Amino acid sequence: MQQLLEKRDIDSQELETLLQARKEGKVDFILVDVREEMEYQMGHIKGVDMLKPTTSFQQWSEELFKNTQDKTVIFTCRTGSRSGQVASIFAQNGHKSTINHYGGIMSYRGEIEK
Repeated sequence: MQQLLEKRDIDSQELETLLQARKEGKVDFILVDVREEMEYQMGHIKGVDMLKPTTSFQQWSEELFKNTQDKTVIFTCRTGSRSGQVASIFAQNGHKSTINHYGGIMSYRGEIEK
């Protein structure tokens, strides 16, 4: 399980596994959806901890970066493109544990909330 949290990218099945393990108290991470509010309201992955739209990246990125230095952060979006960019920026600036959920909600087969 821990090895999944050490990857740079995870697929939807791996995310489902991690969300279940988190529910069981076996792993800890923060799941951040970087889509826009309207997209989020249409449906989001059950277990998302926060919505941080990429259009307002400048407003929230520094604080999230500072507050999660000792945590694993998994970024998700619609297809994995925006989340990949955000994860990459965090990693390039020295964040120790960022993961991109590639495929995004479009490939996710787990539970969705509206």
